[in-house]
Amino acid sequence: MARRRLLTLEALARHYEPSDPMGKLFFNILATFAEFEADLIRMRTREGMAVARAKGKLRGKKPKLSERQQKELRRMYDTGDYSISDLAELFSISRPTVYRTLGRKSALNLIEGT
Repeated sequence: MARRRLLTLEALARHYEPSDPMGKLFFNILATFAEFEADLIRMRTREGMAVARAKGKLRGKKPKLSERQQKELRRMYDTGDYSISDLAELFSISRPTVYRTLGRKSALNLIEGT
């Protein structure tokens, strides 16, 4: 059997319980203000990210491999002489990173039309 915990709030020498009408009103007002503040934080974060994007700042982690290494990885993969595991070991990266790098280059090639 689950025990119910009684929650009360004491403010300005009054006790507010969520079970009575005044308590419900008070807790709903508090929840509304909390939701409003969370929305403000999200809005400021989006605005900050838009400013950073406009300034040309990178978002997210930097790629594990340089542009030159990515091209070499693609060239080696295209020869058919190396498996994904071989490439991961040679470049000291994980197999998912190899797949991401190859996928990124494939998507770039489709956009550029090569």
